[in-house]
Amino acid sequence: MTVVLDPTAKKSAESIERVARPSELAGLRIGLLDISKPRGDVFLNRLEERFAEVGATVERYQKPTFSKPAPVDLRHEIATNCDAVIEALAD
Repeated sequence: MTVVLDPTAKKSAESIERVARPSELAGLRIGLLDISKPRGDVFLNRLEERFAEVGATVERYQKPTFSKPAPVDLRHEIATNCDAVIEALAD
């Protein structure tokens, strides 16, 4: 069992079922979310290259600031337009 802790200020733990990973990436639209920390874009640039090599389409997104959760409209846009998402952390 894998336990992932939510760093936001929730008062009680919530159990969420893990979403199944796709069997392949070709033909999927992958969202890459830059949280606006230094050098996160370097990591995401490399991921974008690798996803292109396997036939996935990449959509890039960026949070206004790393210190707050992504705005609701940005989260909705990503959820509506992407099959999967990767959020980059760096420093």
